[in-house]
Order: sequence, then C-alpha cells, then structure tokens
Amino acid sequence: MSLDQAVAGHAPPDSAADAARPSLSKGVKARAESASRGGGPVLDRVVPVSGRRRSVPRWLRRAVGPVALLVLWQVLSASGALEEDILASPGTIAATAGDLLSDGTLPSAMLVSLQRVAVGLVLGGVTGVVLALASGLSRLGEDLVDATVQMLRSIPWVGVIPLFIIWLGIGEAPKIALISLGVAFHLYLNVYAGIRGVDAQLVEAGTSLGLSRWGLIRHVVLPGALPGAMTGLRYSLATAWLALVFGEQVNADDGLGFLMNQAREFFRTDVIVVCLVVYAILGLIADFLVRTLERLLLQWRPTFTGQ
Repeated sequence: MSLDQAVAGHAPPDSAADAARPSLSKGVKARAESASRGGGPVLDRVVPVSGRRRSVPRWLRRAVGPVALLVLWQVLSASGALEEDILASPGTIAATAGDLLSDGTLPSAMLVSLQRVAVGLVLGGVTGVVLALASGLSRLGEDLVDATVQMLRSIPWVGVIPLFIIWLGIGEAPKIALISLGVAFHLYLNVYAGIRGVDAQLVEAGTSLGLSRWGLIRHVVLPGALPGAMTGLRYSLATAWLALVFGEQVNADDGLGFLMNQAREFFRTDVIVVCLVVYAILGLIADFLVRTLERLLLQWRPTFTGQ
C-alpha cells in the first residue's frame, strides 16, 4: 500500500488483515456505508423486552402443565399402577361426564348450585360491604362494628353448620347462610382495609378543593378503596364455592354436592371427579368475570403485568 493511498483512505484489500479482523455485522456495514456517503449515522430501533415477540405463545406455555398431568394420569391408569376403584382414568371420567350431560343430571345440578352461590353471594356481599363502610368511614362505626366482626371471623365458619341446622332447619336456608357468612368476612376485611388505606394527602387535597364529606367519600375514598373491594370479591367467590361444598353435604336433594354424596355411597370416583372439575371450571369462570370487571373499573390504575 502506497503512502498516497493511505492518505486518501483508499487502501487496497489486505487479505492478512481481513483474516485477522472480525467480520462486521450487516448493521455495522450499513452504518459505515451511510456515513461514507455523508448520510449521517444510522440509528437502530430499540425494542423493549416486554415488546419482543416470544417464539412460543403464552397460552401454549400455560397449557403444558395440565396436559402433562393428564398424560401422566392416563399412563398410570392404563398401566394398572393407578386402580379404578382408587381414581378413575381421564377417559372414564370424560365418558361419565358425557353421560351426565346427555341425561340432564349434570346441568340440573349445576343450575341448583349456581342459584345457591348467587343468593349467598348477594346477601353476604351486601352485608360485608355495608359493615365495612360503616366501620371504615366513621370512628364511631369502627368502635361499634369492627371488634364484633373480628371476633366472629376468628370462629371457623364451617363449625357453625350444626347451629344453622338447629336454627334454620335442613332446607335451603342453612346452605345459603353458610355461603353468606364466608363471603361477608372477606368483603368486609378487604373493603375496610381499602378505605383505611386511602392516601391521607388525597383527602387533604380534596378538602382544600372544597369537597364536602359526601364528595370526599364519592370522589376520593371509594375510588381509592375499589382495588381492595375487587380483591375481596375474588376471595369471596372462592370462599363461596368452598362453602357450597360443605353446605350441600347437609341433607341436599339436588346440586353438585348431592351428586358427590351419591357417588361416595357407591364408590364412583369418576362422578366425584366430574363434580370437582365442574366446581373448578365454575370457579375459573367467576374469577375471569371478576378480572374483566377489575380491568374495566380500574383503568386509571396502571399495574405491573410481568415480563
């Protein structure tokens, strides 16, 4: 290479230097060519980690665990390691579910159970929210209500079933009362905590802007307590289904608990598992509805959704 070529920047290709120098990426070469033409530097687009596409869809990753469990279950049943009288195979359970659906037994039982949960959820929810508002918005209400509720919630609500039977008989009333009791405590605790967790500076700002007491409650306190209320509603739905399982053991003549009691008498593990799967599916649907309601009502509150 001559001195003139080196000064002019037009050096001929040097095979030895090219072999020792790492190869440039396409992006680096493009930037170098653009800079040599006088077009200025080329900027690469920065993509955040959360915005990068994943090779495997999320729903497929979430389905790996349940599918693997079902496959293992079926293999153990087919090999004889898991006997039918201990736990029926997934194929047998699917066939039983089809029979119960075709003859109308399962839809009828689901409808009865849903009615019990709905009535108990409404009664318990209204009771819990009213008590939480009375206790959270007023010091006098807290003094009159909170100590009593805290004392009652420490009692296992399943343990009051004998009292409910004595007081309310063996019909629908004790079942609904048991569901309402479990729902009321969860909503009370979360709504009360949500009210008392509102930032005091927001209340002071509302007061300085001239809001009345009702205006503060409506525009500051209740919106601030809404996330806690949504959390309490999710817990309440889970407790409602749990209370339904216990409640339908009390002289039930219809419903999912009635089917489970009958299956227990005849050692029908397939029917029992079908009822448990239905409980789980109904619980997931209820949780999905609450999540949807939460997204609609809490659009103003951005949250971390994972990466």
